[in-house]
Amino acid sequence: MLKWIILFAVLCVLAVIEWMREIHSFRLTRYKVTSKKLNGLGRERKVMLLSDLHNYSYGEKNEKLLRVISGERPDMILVAGDMLVGKKGEPTAVAEEFMTKLPEISETYYGNGNHEQRMKEGSEESMHVYQSYKEKLTASGVHFLENQKTALSWDGIDVEIYGLEIPREKYKKFCKNHYGLQNMTAQIGSADSSKYTILIAHNPIFMQTYFEWGADLIVSGHLHGGIVRLPFIGGVITPQFTLFPKYSGEMRKNIEKDATAVVSKGIGIHTIKVRLFNPAEVVVMHINGTEE
Repeated sequence: MLKWIILFAVLCVLAVIEWMREIHSFRLTRYKVTSKKLNGLGRERKVMLLSDLHNYSYGEKNEKLLRVISGERPDMILVAGDMLVGKKGEPTAVAEEFMTKLPEISETYYGNGNHEQRMKEGSEESMHVYQSYKEKLTASGVHFLENQKTALSWDGIDVEIYGLEIPREKYKKFCKNHYGLQNMTAQIGSADSSKYTILIAHNPIFMQTYFEWGADLIVSGHLHGGIVRLPFIGGVITPQFTLFPKYSGEMRKNIEKDATAVVSKGIGIHTIKVRLFNPAEVVVMHINGTEE
C-alpha cells in the first residue's frame, strides 16, 4: 500500500512541475502543409499562426516571443483571435504592444476570436475600448478581417484570406448549436474554388462546415489544446465543456477535399490557468504544392 501512495505522490509532484513549466514557456510547432492548387509555386511560403495570447507576456513586452517570431523570418503571420481578454476593466496594453510589433516582422492578418467579438458587440464602453485597440493595430499595419477577405498572389497563384466571425451564441457553455454552410455563406459569401483559400476561423468546433465551404487551409485556436492532453487521445475538454473534441491542437488533412486544418494550442492562458502535457505554442506552417 505504501509504495502506491509514494508512487501517487511522485506522479503528483511531476505533474505540478510539468504544469509550472508549461505555463511559463512555449515551443515552436512545425507543420508541412501542401495543396495541389499550389503546384508551380516558385518557393515554399513560411506562415506563422498565433492564437489565444490573452494578454500573456513572455519577458518584458513579450520580447522573448517577438525574438522567436522574428528569427523565423515568416512570409506571413496569421492571428486566429483572443489576443486580449474581453472583460470589463481588463487592460489591452500587453496585446497592443505585442500586436503592433508584428507588422515590422511580416504582413499580419487578424481574425477575431470570441474575446474581441465580445468587446466589439458589448457595452458602449467595451466597444470604445475595442475600437481604440483596432485603430492602433491598424495604424501599425495589422490587417483586420471581420467577415471580410483580402486577395494576394504567390508567384502568380491567386490566394484569398478570409476572417470569419461566427455568432457569439455559438460560444455559449454546453453549446451544440448547428452552424451550417448556409449560415457561413450568408456571413462571408462563397469560396472561389479556383483560388487557394485560407480561412481564419477562431472556433474549430464547426470544422466540417469550413471544409464544406471550400477552404483549402483553415487555421483556428480557441480550445487551448483541450487544457490537458492525453497520449493517442488529444485534448480533454473545450471551453463549452465538451469532452474530447476532434480538433483541439493539431494538423489534420481532409484527403477528399485536399484541404488542411491547423488548430493552435494557443500561446497564453486564461481563466483556467492549467496546461498539462499541453505546452503553449507558436505554429510554423511550411506551405507548398504537392509536387516534389
